[in-house]
Amino acid sequence: MSHVKVNPEALGAPKGYSNGMLTPAGGRVLFVAGQVAWDEKQRVVSEDFAKQFAQALRNVVAVVTAAGGTAEHIARMTLFVTSKDEYVASLKAVGEEYRALMGRHYPAMTLVEIKALLEEGAKLEIEATAVLPA
Repeated sequence: MSHVKVNPEALGAPKGYSNGMLTPAGGRVLFVAGQVAWDEKQRVVSEDFAKQFAQALRNVVAVVTAAGGTAEHIARMTLFVTSKDEYVASLKAVGEEYRALMGRHYPAMTLVEIKALLEEGAKLEIEATAVLPA
């Protein structure tokens, strides 16, 4: 079971995401709650943006794996960041962390800058939707 990327030429080539992901019929939809960069004791792992990104993404993948899927089943992700500037400044390290966990799988993604997150010290939160085999 694999998703089909939908990237119309009229939109230009996306960089690090897909404009759309078409999922196969009959899959099971998994909605992953927003994940921050905390460990099993619910402590934020670092003040470093890229390290927080890596942990939050690991947490997303852990939920997908626990449901019987893999990172490649993730069809959509929304990143909520408290500083777009910090995200951009950390982009190289974030990209390395992303590829270590997701390879070259780029779901449909949105990044939104927000004022704050509920969890003290969290710099980002990642929400996802995955489509798992039936």
